[in-house]
Amino acid sequence: MMSMLPLFLLVASCEKDLNLTPESVIGANSYWKNQGDVESYVNGMYVRLRSDANDNLFFWGEARSEVLSYGLQASEGRERYFENTLDRDAAGPDWKNLYTVIHDANLIIKYAPSIDFDSESNKNIALAQAHAMRAYCYFIIAKVWGDAPVNTEPTEGFDPVNSFKARDNVSEVMNLVKSDIDAALGLFPDNTFSNGRSQWSKPSVNALKGEVYLWTGKLMGGGTSDITTALTALESVHSADVELLSNYDEIFRYSNKGNKEILMAIHYEDLESGNNFNDGMYIRGDQIPANGDPAAKALLGEGGGLNRWAPSELFRNQWTDDDTRKNATFVLMNTENPDNAGVYDQFYASAVLKYRGFVDAGTRKYMDDIILYRYADVLLMIAEAKNALNQDPTDEMNLIRQRAYGANYPGHEFINGSMEENDDAILQERLFELSFEGKRWYDLLRFEKAFEMVPTLVGESEHKKLFPISQGTINLNGLIEQNPGY
Repeated sequence: MMSMLPLFLLVASCEKDLNLTPESVIGANSYWKNQGDVESYVNGMYVRLRSDANDNLFFWGEARSEVLSYGLQASEGRERYFENTLDRDAAGPDWKNLYTVIHDANLIIKYAPSIDFDSESNKNIALAQAHAMRAYCYFIIAKVWGDAPVNTEPTEGFDPVNSFKARDNVSEVMNLVKSDIDAALGLFPDNTFSNGRSQWSKPSVNALKGEVYLWTGKLMGGGTSDITTALTALESVHSADVELLSNYDEIFRYSNKGNKEILMAIHYEDLESGNNFNDGMYIRGDQIPANGDPAAKALLGEGGGLNRWAPSELFRNQWTDDDTRKNATFVLMNTENPDNAGVYDQFYASAVLKYRGFVDAGTRKYMDDIILYRYADVLLMIAEAKNALNQDPTDEMNLIRQRAYGANYPGHEFINGSMEENDDAILQERLFELSFEGKRWYDLLRFEKAFEMVPTLVGESEHKKLFPISQGTINLNGLIEQNPGY
């Protein structure tokens, strides 16, 4: 279980620079004394990332794609994502919390080297996790907003130079991401996992490296060199203690945390953390219709949460019933046809099942770990990299499909085709395999399909690849300029 930091260790923020760099209220002379201090801050870094996992990681990584539409409840503004009407006044979550986590990492990177540990290996692991976390947070920032202030020093006391910075070019952000990844990989002593696979490790950082270099290879001019680097990093994950679970649904269950398909997840625990984002995608118990399809009601089980948005019709219609991932991913709730007893063909609602949590004393609690990287994702990124390098992605694609279709696999075999045909198939497979895991928006951008496959973006200006900078962020730091088009 991830322990919470004591209240006095939490990082305060200076009101003037709230949306950029938090200001630590604990100086080196009063805190950074021993190994326990560092390890407490490492734990706190993960706790603070979890605050973004509750909603924001999903908002940034999937909400603007084609997989979502209206639910039964008031959307509370969520339609601005899937309708792609964000603007500076309704910009979605800002980068404040990510910079708070970056600040934690900066403190660890600054102070841990001079502190005595019980072993050099444990010190290196703490530093590796800080570098990996900083890389991950800046990678999100680069994908979501593009240019951003780069800060590698903690803000301790009021420092106008570090507190008020203009945005650096996205290429500089990505240079730091790559540098931090290399630093982390050089510090991890081996290829093992720890803490229920809810902390950064060498295999998970190699998965991150693969995604980073696919991004820069395909979208930022890195070309064949970067994609080759991505493939090498991703293929190194094979040597870790990972496997595809035979039962797709079991990957996500609260009772099966830290399973061998997981490379990196954000840990949730009953009585320790609040609900994750799926509590806004389920169906409230009293809204499950009495005349609903019994099979759908059996999949839902106990209701809970609020169905503020839901799997879209466009998304639902792409599935076949022989794909075992379907009933583990979402449920379609139809009601009985009033003119045809026993026929359930009247649409009522749909809900996401993937992170459905567990029921405790009649209450559904959404505390499944939020997965950042898992082995199936790595296999599909390998397929993507191979295809971009004009290599055959058949093996990886068929490993995924064999698990997905089981006894129904014959007829679903992947057949190597043209580069364009393969890309289409890989992107489609990522939809089926990884939907509602915060990946789809980034996938659409990386494959350059967002303005073709998201109905609300067809014919729109490509400035919408990026999120707007919130007006509040700009008001707090006058050096921050808005993204063009907003």
